[in-house]
Amino acid sequence: MKLARDTWLVFQRQMSLMLRSRTWLIFGLAQPITYLVLFAPMLKPALASMGADSYGDAYRVYVPGLLVVMCLYGGLFTGFGLLAELRAGIIERARVTPVSRSALLLGRALRDVASLLVQALIITAIAVPFGLSVGVLDLLLAYLLLCVIALMTTSLSYAVTLLVRKEGALGPVMNTVAQPVALLAGVLLPVALAPAWIQAVADWNPFYWVTNGMRSLFEGNTGDTAIWQGLAGVTVLAAVAIAWSTRLFTRTIR
Repeated sequence: MKLARDTWLVFQRQMSLMLRSRTWLIFGLAQPITYLVLFAPMLKPALASMGADSYGDAYRVYVPGLLVVMCLYGGLFTGFGLLAELRAGIIERARVTPVSRSALLLGRALRDVASLLVQALIITAIAVPFGLSVGVLDLLLAYLLLCVIALMTTSLSYAVTLLVRKEGALGPVMNTVAQPVALLAGVLLPVALAPAWIQAVADWNPFYWVTNGMRSLFEGNTGDTAIWQGLAGVTVLAAVAIAWSTRLFTRTIR
């Protein structure tokens, strides 16, 4: 109970600080909106072989992948915020408070999850006039999946940040991880369009399962095993990442 209460208090405090500035929303949405408006319309002819007969069909394929890559990249780069707090001594001053050490990290992680979820809501709303349509319950389940992805990538970013402690090294490390994972997940184009060897490698990528599950939800196929396979996979990864990051964090401010 104490951990949950302390996490909620830290989350509220972090949200109030974040809401004082709107720049996080502007910069977080600039690139996804660009891809949504300028790249997605070109997918209709490219996806014709997969049955995409309208722009709405193309957006049902592309938007889920775009939301996954937003949570992937957005979560993996949240470590820069933690690094700034470490440098400014904010984390060090928290040592004198009675708040749980794990809650100090979890509250920040939940703030980042909330930020990414708001961005996902806005991107989905922008895609509706372009022909995207999706059921409410399917969309809610898709957002649940996105929250788990964001929690996992944020926790992983915090753990790597606590190990690296340098801006010059953190960015390249995150890019080295994120780029092949995102491409093998088929976030821009379905992996089914790729050569057989890429499809074979992608089968081992949990984000590939998640992306397929997201697309199934946007198509209304809630019974697709890819949904539950992806949810189970990222839930396990999130649990491991949270345990790792909180252990490192607790050790840092002990």
